[in-house]
Amino acid sequence: MATDRVMERRRRRARRHARIQRKVRGTAERPRLVVARSHRNIEGQVVDDDRGVTLVGASTRSPEVAEVMPEDAVAFPASFAAGRLLARRAKEVGIERVVFDRGGFPYHGRVKAFAEGAREGGLEF
Repeated sequence: MATDRVMERRRRRARRHARIQRKVRGTAERPRLVVARSHRNIEGQVVDDDRGVTLVGASTRSPEVAEVMPEDAVAFPASFAAGRLLARRAKEVGIERVVFDRGGFPYHGRVKAFAEGAREGGLEF
């Protein structure tokens, strides 16, 4: 059944993400940049795991990305623009170095484009 395949895929991704989170931890000096991806959008948040708070976030649904990208934008340029936006917001609050958490997703495609946009925006990881 199709829903069983979907649930199994989600369960496997959740296990990968948990395995990554055991090794990757964000602190106040170097917070964690976690990426979440859906079929249509991608978002990133900079999280301080010590305090359990999200410091900044950005998404392909952010108004600033929508201004730059047309409504039917190709996924990679929109992901890259969202990464740059997140880096700009992080620098505004004084964050320059982060630890990258790919959220259990493979590091290619939109996840990689988001990471490269964040790097071009000035984040170090």
